[in-house]
Amino acid sequence: MSGTTLFEVTEEHLNRGLRGVPVGTCSTSQVRPEEGLYYMGLPVSDLALKSPEEVIYLLFYGKFASDQELTRFKQELVKRSSLHSDAKKAIFQLPKKGSAMDHFSIAIMLAGMYEKVENYREDCLNLFAKIPEIAAHVINSYAGWGQTPPTKPELGYMENFTQMLNVPGKDSDALNELFRLFNVLHYDHGGGNLSTFVGKAVSSGLEDLYGSIAAAMNALAGPKHGRANADTLAFNRGLLDEVGDPTPENVEKALRKRIKEKQLIFGFGHAVLRVEDSRAKIFYEVLARRYPDTPLAKLALILREVGPKVLKENPKISNPYPNVDAVSGTVMTEAGFAYPEFSTVLFGLSRTVGISIQIMQEREANIPIYRPKYIFKAPI
Repeated sequence: MSGTTLFEVTEEHLNRGLRGVPVGTCSTSQVRPEEGLYYMGLPVSDLALKSPEEVIYLLFYGKFASDQELTRFKQELVKRSSLHSDAKKAIFQLPKKGSAMDHFSIAIMLAGMYEKVENYREDCLNLFAKIPEIAAHVINSYAGWGQTPPTKPELGYMENFTQMLNVPGKDSDALNELFRLFNVLHYDHGGGNLSTFVGKAVSSGLEDLYGSIAAAMNALAGPKHGRANADTLAFNRGLLDEVGDPTPENVEKALRKRIKEKQLIFGFGHAVLRVEDSRAKIFYEVLARRYPDTPLAKLALILREVGPKVLKENPKISNPYPNVDAVSGTVMTEAGFAYPEFSTVLFGLSRTVGISIQIMQEREANIPIYRPKYIFKAPI
């Protein structure tokens, strides 16, 4: 590839957020427009039923673990999992202001103050192990659900997270399945999404992993990135209130009304994909299997069919199909985690894995500090 021109940047590309402009390489994952998300060259749908530890190992080491390797890896995560007691106390002392993502980003910085060893590979493994407990402390503290139960990492990666959450009336079996799926399906998403790009850019100045991930979480927190799950759930709930008993006819009528009034339709379209999100398909299957008759689930399943039909009528829409946010918040709600204010924390808990690995790889490859060029343009 040396000397080959891969992409010509024109004036048309400027001031468009680098959309579509190649700036680096990514070896952990890829979003294929006509197929969906791939981890290490494998469709994410093939990995959805594997344990988090198996998939983290695959992304970190670039291969599947043997039975012995997986056992040792799980033991390694257990050994590294306990968060420093002073960091735990500090999380619960944060002011009850701001958003849950504010708390999550600060909590990661706090953990780094006590835990970092200034080695990207070691910090990567340590953060994998500790991030479930960090997230559990943030959610319990922010929600006012009381002190977090002692960590039990031997239960399993997300099983431990579930038992640490003091969710009122918790159905552990349902939440274990959904948290595990959500975690595995959101680990990585190529190298150019905002949170990953920000994390790598910050680390290119040799900021440590914890500080770089905290910056990435601040990028994830915005409504155009990681908060889409909560916004789509709010859209679905509002639509349900509007139509009452959801049927294909009245849902289609409501969508057409919104389009006529130039209101947004949430949960459809994607910056890269041109087909239904493969992750959404998995959540739709869970929704249809576990909660086929609840009103919110019925609405989401009807939207899956009706939404593309209506949106395809607009030739300017390149992808009228559901993305993962169209359904993930609904599944979480039906499973008993009806707290959309924490949906981005769950997203960050997962995405920390992929971003950390990409940061580690760039630092070990000595990628130079990010310094894109801006063209001077005289003010009008």
